[in-house]
Amino acid sequence: MAEGSSETSGLLAGVARFGVWRDNLAASIDRLRRWLESEDLLDPEAARRLRHAQDRLVGDRFVVAFVAEFSRGKSELINAMFFADYGQRVLPSAAGRTTMCPTEILYDEAMPPCIRTLPIETRARGGSASDFKRSAGAWQVFPLDVESVEGMHEAFRLVAQTMRVPAEEARVYGLYDPDDPEQAAMLGDDGTIEISRWRHAVINFPHPLLQNGLVIIDTPGLNAIGTEPELTLSLVPSAHAVLFVLAADAGVTRSDLAIWKRVVGGEPDNGNHLVVLNKIDGLWDPLKTAGETEAEVARQVESVAATLHVDASRVFPVSAQKGLFAKVAFDGALLQRSRLPQLEAALAALLAPARRELLQWQTIATIERIIGDARRTLTARERGLVEQLYELRTLQGKNQSAIERLLLRAQAEQREFEEAIRKTLAARSVLWRLAQDATAQLRGDAVHRLAQDTQERMRGARLSHQLQAIARGHFEDLRARLRQAGSGLAEIERMVSGVQRSFAEQLGWSLPPPMQFSLDAYVAEIDRLETAHAAQLKPIALFTREQRAFVDWFLETVVRKSSGIIAGAERDADAWVRSLLPPLETQVREQRQQLKKRTQAVERIRDAQGSLDEQIGCLEEALQNVHRQLDALRQHAERIRPSRPDFSGRGTFPPEIATRAMEAAERLLS
Repeated sequence: MAEGSSETSGLLAGVARFGVWRDNLAASIDRLRRWLESEDLLDPEAARRLRHAQDRLVGDRFVVAFVAEFSRGKSELINAMFFADYGQRVLPSAAGRTTMCPTEILYDEAMPPCIRTLPIETRARGGSASDFKRSAGAWQVFPLDVESVEGMHEAFRLVAQTMRVPAEEARVYGLYDPDDPEQAAMLGDDGTIEISRWRHAVINFPHPLLQNGLVIIDTPGLNAIGTEPELTLSLVPSAHAVLFVLAADAGVTRSDLAIWKRVVGGEPDNGNHLVVLNKIDGLWDPLKTAGETEAEVARQVESVAATLHVDASRVFPVSAQKGLFAKVAFDGALLQRSRLPQLEAALAALLAPARRELLQWQTIATIERIIGDARRTLTARERGLVEQLYELRTLQGKNQSAIERLLLRAQAEQREFEEAIRKTLAARSVLWRLAQDATAQLRGDAVHRLAQDTQERMRGARLSHQLQAIARGHFEDLRARLRQAGSGLAEIERMVSGVQRSFAEQLGWSLPPPMQFSLDAYVAEIDRLETAHAAQLKPIALFTREQRAFVDWFLETVVRKSSGIIAGAERDADAWVRSLLPPLETQVREQRQQLKKRTQAVERIRDAQGSLDEQIGCLEEALQNVHRQLDALRQHAERIRPSRPDFSGRGTFPPEIATRAMEAAERLLS
């Protein structure tokens, strides 16, 4: 293995810095959790939210999808960007098809280095590739010797394996349409057609970038994108960056444009899409000046941008082949000429800051809420101790009757507070009833009934426009369910706010307003899914497809994905409802304990079980402990408060792309 490029990859450096930030934040959260537990300041709901925040950090991944028609140099680009340190190509790269099935390259430390492949025959059994990921027995596993570059090279050839099957078998798999003239032309004299041996592949590979959470998705071209709708409905849209690869010697072909439309759909301004114009070394002409070559590259970039309706700043001309060679040969001048560093810097600028912002918004908001609850508990404890100290100090030198009056007052306040507690119990009962009503239409059984109804109606349809209408009705029903649930959750928020105002008026408490929650993001997800579904159908004439095949495709991909969105909405809504009352209940428990301790202290003084000075000393010690806890909590908050290191790596990234990247990041937040 080579020692690596003479210059640190901007992408590697940016992702590595992100990994350090993420690990430091996870460690700070763990320290906070253990401290809160030791100080008895962590209620079960806060503990659950902390565990969820830690799990989200530890399991965080950067997902980069490479999308292209075959022979665009996509595998060579992946080699150049990620695997040049091995001194040669890791992914097979040659003329023609080198990736025949969708491939994920990642690292899971729970598994040994290996290649897992899902046989193409699973397409006849129904279910998406994601469904089969839960079934280990469906996959074939091949060991990966990471100590041998040649061994890895040979193992990676697995993803390019093909086989010839009868046309009828290919049709069952959804890989052959006799009415498609292009596919019919591929039919051999013996009635067989060449197809991929695998439906999906997952490569578990301990590379530094992958160990830091990078996941590479390699897609095999228009045919696979058309036959695996999960790619355009789930896998690629969920990626944090999508690199659409073209070849300078081919321009934007009809199949390129078809892939672009299916991948991008109705969102051509999506900030996480970059266009890579590869093979610009084909434009290098020794008979032309450097200026003439630059002008030709610029014309190609403008042409691609105009065809795809994107800003030219999002089109990156590169030579992956020259960039790979330059890294292996430590040729800095050639590397700059390949323009690969500019693409790597752009990807680093797109990935790390956007992903970091997502984690920051999701995680820091949760942690600050928990720290705020603990701070309010300690502040209430501090206030109670100060009040008790004041009362006991006023008793110094007073007679027994004054102590009796103070005891009666303390007992009366304790009884009044117990009455207020009943309101909390009543609020919890009403809250859960409202929550059940609000999310009833989002529960699994209700969504399952909707899927069954859609299935029956689609199978009973006879014309393509009827299928389209049923599909639109399915999406509209899902949106209506989310909106109805949103109205119910808004009512819950108003109710909790009213309970808090009541406690504030009666007891003088200061509580933060309920954390805001909205299902609008899930409605937007349904909208995007419907757009992707429509984009899938545009190039397909439904009259030329078997209606049953279309219905099965719709149910296995669109309905399954939409059901997952609704399940996520229900899960997050339930978590939000559970988070509403614990801050109030914590305050109630703390106040109850303080009132109880206050009454007991006066009783001990009255009954001569402890001197007044001893009780005052105990309270002063307790107050000092609260001050220590507040200081420690402040230090934990400062450690968790996010710093803002530079994750962008070398080079600059156009600000307009950075803005769109953050907009895309916001859309990914869910």
